[in-house]
Amino acid sequence: SVKIVKSAPKVMDNSNDFKKAEPRVNEKKCSWASYMTNSPTVIVLIGLPARGKTYISKKLTRYLNWIGVPTKVFNLGVYRREAVQSYKSYDFFRHDNKEAMKIRKQCAIVALQDVKSYLNEEGGQIAVSSALWTSHILKLEFLHLLAQILITCVFFVESLCDDPEVIAASILDVKVSSPDYPERDRESVMEDFLKRIECYKVTYQPLDPDDHDKDLSFIQVINVGQRFLVNRVQDYIQSKIVYYLMNIHVQKHSIYLCRHGESQHNVQSCIGGDSELSSRGKQFSKALRGFLENQKIPDLKVWTSQLRRTIQTAEELGVPYEQWKILNEIDAGICEEMTYEKIKETYPDEYSLRDQDKYHYRYPGGESYQDLVQRLEPVIMELERQGNVLVICHQAVMRCLLAYFLDKSADDLPYLKCPLHVVLKLTPVAYGTCCSFTKAHLKEQYFLTFSGRNSFTPLSSEDQVKRPRLFSVGNPPRLASIPALSTSRFPEAQESEELSESPVSSVCLSS
Repeated sequence: SVKIVKSAPKVMDNSNDFKKAEPRVNEKKCSWASYMTNSPTVIVLIGLPARGKTYISKKLTRYLNWIGVPTKVFNLGVYRREAVQSYKSYDFFRHDNKEAMKIRKQCAIVALQDVKSYLNEEGGQIAVSSALWTSHILKLEFLHLLAQILITCVFFVESLCDDPEVIAASILDVKVSSPDYPERDRESVMEDFLKRIECYKVTYQPLDPDDHDKDLSFIQVINVGQRFLVNRVQDYIQSKIVYYLMNIHVQKHSIYLCRHGESQHNVQSCIGGDSELSSRGKQFSKALRGFLENQKIPDLKVWTSQLRRTIQTAEELGVPYEQWKILNEIDAGICEEMTYEKIKETYPDEYSLRDQDKYHYRYPGGESYQDLVQRLEPVIMELERQGNVLVICHQAVMRCLLAYFLDKSADDLPYLKCPLHVVLKLTPVAYGTCCSFTKAHLKEQYFLTFSGRNSFTPLSSEDQVKRPRLFSVGNPPRLASIPALSTSRFPEAQESEELSESPVSSVCLSS
């Protein structure tokens, strides 16, 4: 259930007492979505420990970057671990531990300095941060600090949960692997973390929409999405944030992605069109059915585009499936059903423009990858809401979906390797950092598994070269590139990357 309390005015007014805003430098044009927010904006995650704040912040940041709004996370836990090299016990979080509180406040100030630098100097538009405050008085101090760095557009996301089973699961799934608890058994971690929560409870005061906080913009996520309370949404991006948070869930599920079987146009090296499957494509459809039967995936939903090659691939599975028009391949406009050699010969200027900026290039009368991301946003929302889903789609579509789930930039997106006759399995992991990744390949006949947010190498196309975005006098850019996100002064904790191969136990895709 959703309770909408109010909507309209801004969080805070610009005061004449604040010093003049510093000029923003290195600004670049971004996607359409980047113009629909009151920049700069800070999204503040609040709530007791083990309520999914880190999970929400990482997923939200990944989503905003994917739709083209430069966003970065500033996690106070990372700053604290940088300042205090070794965590000893919950005593550090006692409200009467003056030395520890001094360290935590200093970390918050350093984090806000980095937020200021990111938003005012590095081209960032949204910063996602956690807040130190646990009471209404500390909240006012925090808002004052934001005002001092001229941040007047603030949106709070509060995660509330009183379900002991959910809290216990969060501690065991996430906190046991936290850098705070190296080489510690589950029982001792659970005991220490529960005491840490009690330290916060002594002073923690939730947002109060009826009195103290009625003028703030925020959403309260209650018991992992069972209920929501929304107060004073300011702009388009904040409304998108609310919609996104109301659709994500934390239940374990997997998303399977694959392209259709080989089509007649694939054989002819033509792009686009609506051709049927080739003989090899039909063989893949049969192998795909055997693969899915072997996996025994519970309650699997199958989605296709409305083009014949994906429908024919799904028909062979012998299960119900849904057709989505928005899953259709990128529209190549006047270049539909042409080979790249023919495009180069017939439209040399267009061929050159696409080569210079593949993400923003729009086919005449057609679409760009940026357009495709915008079109696919409802699919992402549904994939976040659903359980196990198999999406049978097309190369450009699959690249866009992968870029979201694997946290890839606009520069990387057009070059993600999505060959025919390969099934990719994506499983969301703790902390909201991308997904674990499994690949079943038609030829090699093995599963390739790896995890970690920076594992780009296995996905990079070997047959394409990413070129710098250089433009001739006669060929100006249609849209400037999205600014690169800088790294924080305090780097995030390193995440392990593992690469292993293991033979398929039973049915494997085979030609």
